[in-house]
Amino acid sequence: MVEQSDRAPLLDWEEIPPPDPNQAAQPPPEPPRDEGTAAAGKTSHPSGRRTPTCIASGTGWSRSSRTSANPITAVPTAVTYSPSRNITAVVVSRDKPSGCGFGRPEPVGTDRSYPFPGITARDQWEEKDQIVAVFVVTFDTRSGNMVEWCLPHDIDLDGVEFKSMASGSHRITSDFIYFRKGNYFGLACFANMPVENELERGARMKSVGILSPSYTLLYRYMHFLENQVRHQLQCPGQYSPLEAFYEDKKAVLPPTGNGLVTSCPTWTVVSINRCMHPEMKITHPAGCMSQFIQFFGEQIMVLWKFVLLRKRLLIFSPPPIGVVCYRVYCCCCLANVSIPGIGVSVPELRPFFYINIADISALETELSYVACTTEKIFEDKKELYDVYIDNQNVKTHRSHLQPLLRLNAADKEKYRKLSEQRQMLLYSQEVDEDCSANEEDLFILFFMELNNRIFQTLSEVAGSSDPTITADHMRAMGLDPQGDRSFLEDLLEVYGIDITLVIDNLCCS
Repeated sequence: MVEQSDRAPLLDWEEIPPPDPNQAAQPPPEPPRDEGTAAAGKTSHPSGRRTPTCIASGTGWSRSSRTSANPITAVPTAVTYSPSRNITAVVVSRDKPSGCGFGRPEPVGTDRSYPFPGITARDQWEEKDQIVAVFVVTFDTRSGNMVEWCLPHDIDLDGVEFKSMASGSHRITSDFIYFRKGNYFGLACFANMPVENELERGARMKSVGILSPSYTLLYRYMHFLENQVRHQLQCPGQYSPLEAFYEDKKAVLPPTGNGLVTSCPTWTVVSINRCMHPEMKITHPAGCMSQFIQFFGEQIMVLWKFVLLRKRLLIFSPPPIGVVCYRVYCCCCLANVSIPGIGVSVPELRPFFYINIADISALETELSYVACTTEKIFEDKKELYDVYIDNQNVKTHRSHLQPLLRLNAADKEKYRKLSEQRQMLLYSQEVDEDCSANEEDLFILFFMELNNRIFQTLSEVAGSSDPTITADHMRAMGLDPQGDRSFLEDLLEVYGIDITLVIDNLCCS
């Protein structure tokens, strides 16, 4: 008789397939020297989507590491995305095999001989497994939402039962939710299964989730959580897969500092390609930037201004809330600046993801955040937000911010250039079968370069003998001299830049 393992079949999966040790690494191709090619947004080596792989049974969570026989090599990659001109950024990425497939993404720090310029020790630690809790939430017809099971048993999960099962979820069959619990971030997968049981009133609803100090790698476990919530619905009380998962993935916090990430990470060109693994195309917020901008259209330029001004943005949507959590992340990406020292004196842009009425007291003290909710009652609590977004309708009750709701000629021109570059990218992917660049890189770098150009100009003017912004400076920054006047005035005040604004002989200090 064959002894059956107590390890559930749902555990038998790999986050990322291991590399083939028999496959020789190919030398990196030469970067393109043709300026026109660079302008089209192509990179110097193919690194697009790879063909999905089958789940390999019995492998669990792989921990393979590189050896000297298969070293990691740094490959400079030219990427050009710009709202105004051809700006080429050098991206450092791993050597990949030929074709349109990713090699195995390797956590930073696995091979200490490989340098990642611009990536801090904290970033390197963040690439490692760091699950601080795993839990199961259920809906009880008598008690309501409740934490059914968790590891570790002594962790404070107060409020997680409401964060991981959004208000109104009884009307949908499945969802996923990003949220914050104190200084931790969470990801939960929800499922609703009909049952012939009077005690459960015909429906069994559960969520299975995890907590981590950072949200940037939670996407890795989406598939596992989806499988586990279905497993819990069909076989309630069988927690051995979750116990094994926690033992394998539980965090070892850094020896110095608390290691908690409380703000949206500042993206660098290096981190974009380093983190843009194929799995993100489906499960990670970084894989939805293109859908985000298509959803909002030209209104994306309005959101960009509010985010850059560090306002409090609240997005309302009925369930499912998962895709709306992605919009929270995408909003944060609009404010990326890679110029050292910019933004150190302004409030952190804090992604709260999903919130409910239990978060009201926490929001009352926040100076800047982006969040989403399924509870319409928040619309009446105007003291908690500056900008309210319902579907594609962006509005504000702050009178001094209302001029920013109107699109001007410069906004429409920036959006036109963004759309044009996207079409060029899609054309190169379809016609030339070029997988070397993706829309996420394009959008993130587009807004980063736009923000860099604005703050670089302001810094140069502030340091000049005549610290005065003119209409020519406004146009050089991609702003409308008249339509963006109030936006620039707010920007100078928020970032503490001492400049005089002079347009059409109207002076304002």
